[in-house]
Amino acid sequence: MSSKCCQVYHYNELIAERIGLASGFFPRLRGLLGRKSLDEGEGLLLSPCSSIHCFGMRFPIDAIFLDKQYRVVAVHPDMKPGAMASHRQARYVLELKAGEAERHNLEVGEQLRIDCISR
Repeated sequence: MSSKCCQVYHYNELIAERIGLASGFFPRLRGLLGRKSLDEGEGLLLSPCSSIHCFGMRFPIDAIFLDKQYRVVAVHPDMKPGAMASHRQARYVLELKAGEAERHNLEVGEQLRIDCISR
């Protein structure tokens, strides 16, 4: 996925520990293409990003749109292959396994913390 690994926290609870960072043009363009699935705790953080598509994807995802302070500005759960979504206020998009947003009760207005380290 990437040479940086991120962890995502919601109210100090670790909700995802294996998040790749896609911050260049080609990593963002590729996104999760080629993957067969995501496991719990896996995902991708697209930066900068305010719109995504699921063309060519093999599985549904939850897309959490975040502003520059990592505050949730939109949640698009269970995006099927071929779907598109965008949000003008977003600076980042966190892509997680479908169902993770609901499982962790992620809602608009909530603050996330994202810690990234180089591998």
